[in-house]
Amino acid sequence: MRNCAMFMDFYEATMANAAILQEMGEREAYFDMFFRRVPDDGGFAIMAGLKQLIDNLNELVFTDEDIEYMRAQKLFDDKFLTFLKNFKFSCDVWAIPEGTPIFPKEPILTVKGPICQLFLIETLVLLNINHQSLIATKANRIYRAAQGRAVMEFGARRAHGTDASLFGARAAYIGGCSATSCVKAGEDFGIPVSGTMAHSWVQMFPSEYDAFKAYAEVYPEKSLFLVDTYDTLKSGIPNVIKVANEVLKPLGCRPLGIRIDSGDITYLTKRARKMLDDAGYPDCLICVSNSLDEYLIRDMLMQGAKVDTFGVGERLITASSEAVFGGVYKMAAIEDEKGNVIPKIKLSENTSKITLPGFKQCWRLFDRESGKAIADVITLRDETIDDTKEYVLFDPEHTWKRKTVTYYISRPLQVKIFDKGKLVYNSPDATKIREYKEQQVEALWEEVQRFEKPHKYYVDYSQRLYDLYTEMLSKNSL
Repeated sequence: MRNCAMFMDFYEATMANAAILQEMGEREAYFDMFFRRVPDDGGFAIMAGLKQLIDNLNELVFTDEDIEYMRAQKLFDDKFLTFLKNFKFSCDVWAIPEGTPIFPKEPILTVKGPICQLFLIETLVLLNINHQSLIATKANRIYRAAQGRAVMEFGARRAHGTDASLFGARAAYIGGCSATSCVKAGEDFGIPVSGTMAHSWVQMFPSEYDAFKAYAEVYPEKSLFLVDTYDTLKSGIPNVIKVANEVLKPLGCRPLGIRIDSGDITYLTKRARKMLDDAGYPDCLICVSNSLDEYLIRDMLMQGAKVDTFGVGERLITASSEAVFGGVYKMAAIEDEKGNVIPKIKLSENTSKITLPGFKQCWRLFDRESGKAIADVITLRDETIDDTKEYVLFDPEHTWKRKTVTYYISRPLQVKIFDKGKLVYNSPDATKIREYKEQQVEALWEEVQRFEKPHKYYVDYSQRLYDLYTEMLSKNSL
């Protein structure tokens, strides 16, 4: 595992240095990570990237080279450099597990510990969770658009670097993709790998037929042919049928499928399906690719495209419709010299940037009868929601909108990850996370899952948190 201690923004180091010189470096503080808006104006996002953050925090150490680099900046005191040399991560971390649907404003990760440490890990927290949550969210939209058809992540060559390719493939798998083209992701995370052939394979032979024949001879049980190198309907599919009859059938095999990567895919798949069916190969799969996203997939299926699997590359691995996830990391409280927790709030002319004060927990309430999620509630950490008693939900923006729930189950969302720097959480593998994600998304009403103008899923506050929030707003605005 690569040591990522120096993945920080420079101001994090300057603040930590100043805190040490002001003898505040060991003050206990509380920071939350949250986000303000769902990408693509969707109804929910998918939590991802926690495993990589855990690995990073577990391996944090500042090497002699790192310390000499910081010394060369001519800005840092020897006390701070000694702190780096002796650095040992000792914070408490709570997080919402990967694969969970998450919503704006709720704390998806909370860190408590010496403020020097909390400063230094900000970038690591954000870069891991932001990137993978963005890709997992996009992948889940594409997966749902495919309506049960397999989606393969084909984006390695379009990713923004090797890490983006590797961890993007993991996030895409969590979001719903069934396989990846990235062999390294398959090796590291146990994700199924898949691929067909490139146009160059076809071009290197005297004819398309020769290319298909050679491929079928090598992979008689896994022969999937790329049919659009020359002409999909006049050349590609007829040659697949010819190879199937002359090479595969005598071996007792059948063509696994074809892939179409260009042209009017909806039209071509309809024609291809008829040609393959008429030739006696109704089980031959049709895979399509070519700059697909959830909207194109949805429209193709609405227009009757005959597709069995989708290969999605650049618009998934780069989440091209939404450049960033937008998660932020903000102070929520700090302890005074006596250990009392002092809530903190950040105000802004932009009201969406006002933060929630205090050490908090997030709860999800489920209807006992339908199993569907009713709402999330953010509370102070020492509060519980007793699902044996009725509970009053209210909209924190429109407090007159109230609902009393009775027959429900309450579940705290954040779980303990680190206890004073010791890892106390076993991360599931990517397949387990993907299965968990499927269950959790199924608990959301279909209206929340709409791509456009989804029903708003409510994230409410407990009465105590709301009272603290309004009190601090009033006090700090004077």
